[in-house]
Amino acid sequence: MMLYADNLYLFFIASLLLNLTPGNDMIYVASRSVSQGSRAGYFSALGIFAGCFVHILAAIFGLSIIITQSALLFELIKYAGAAYLVYIGIKMVMTKPAEVITDRKIPIQNNWKLFKQGAFTNALNPKVAIFFLSFLPQFVNASSPYLKTQLLTLGVWFAVQGTLVLFVVAYLLGRTTNFIKQNPAFWLWQERVTGIVLITLGVKLALTARK
Repeated sequence: MMLYADNLYLFFIASLLLNLTPGNDMIYVASRSVSQGSRAGYFSALGIFAGCFVHILAAIFGLSIIITQSALLFELIKYAGAAYLVYIGIKMVMTKPAEVITDRKIPIQNNWKLFKQGAFTNALNPKVAIFFLSFLPQFVNASSPYLKTQLLTLGVWFAVQGTLVLFVVAYLLGRTTNFIKQNPAFWLWQERVTGIVLITLGVKLALTARK
């Protein structure tokens, strides 16, 4: 498939850090896990996994069209993606970690409804679409005839990895409902370190793209 092997390890690191970053998906799974238990969190995470494929497919076909129309535009998107990683990192370093409200009351729903809500929550999030369009091009060979396969492989891996992280969140919070509130220092430290690493990765990717 001719993936950029030199940058592939960066993809695994960056994708893991981004999946560990508290965001809308994690907050949704955490809230469900706290209010209804780990099982509800698992089904919510599976729904989010399904919703990711909307963005993966959009990135595959959208980026494929872009590369056939303009190699320059594709390169600009790659640099924008590197800048996006730096932006996320700076935001994490400068701001307080996202607070998950664990004591609010959430209507109890069955597993199928939890799955559907998770899928729609992710599929209709424009920030996820922007992320896939700007992030995945950093790690593919645009001149390869297997461009779509490369994008699909990386996109699926990112979704699987993110789902596993959400499963861990569901497991922990389903059994220790006050974990986040009782450990503010841990979450603050996690966001700061993750932010610094993302900034470093973004700069490295931008410099590597110039080779």
